[in-house]
Amino acid sequence: MAFEEKRAWALAVISAVGYAVYVLLVLNGVDGRPLVEAPYVGAMLWTIGFGIVAGIVSGIWFGIASRHDGLQADERDREIGRFSDQIGQSFVVIGGIAAMALAMFEAPHFWIANVLYLGFVLSAVLGSLAKIAFYQRGTV
Repeated sequence: MAFEEKRAWALAVISAVGYAVYVLLVLNGVDGRPLVEAPYVGAMLWTIGFGIVAGIVSGIWFGIASRHDGLQADERDREIGRFSDQIGQSFVVIGGIAAMALAMFEAPHFWIANVLYLGFVLSAVLGSLAKIAFYQRGTV
C-alpha cells in the first residue's frame, strides 16, 4: 500500500471518528434544552484540534513506517492527489454556500458553524475515499 493511500485511510477514519465524537458531545450537552442552545464551541474546537494532531501524528507514523518503501511521489501520485482533492473540495464549496444561505436567513450561529464543520468533514472523507479508490483501481 502506497504511503499516500495509508494517509488517506488515516484521514478518512480520523475525520469520521472525530465528527462522531463531536456529535455525541453536543447531544450529551443538550440536557433538555433546544439543540441550538447546546454548548458546541468547545466540543468543536477540541475535536478539530485533536483531529489535526492525530493527522500529524499519523503522517509521521506512516512516514517512519514507509521510509524503506520510498516516499517520492511520481506523476500518478500527483494526479491522484489532484483529482481526489478536487472531488473532496466540492463539499467545502457546498458547505460554504449552505452557510452563506443560512447567514442570509439569519439562522442561529449553531447551524452555520455546524454546516461548515460538516462540509469540512465530508470534504476530508470524500477526498480520502476518492484517493483510496483511485489507488485501488490503479487508474485516475
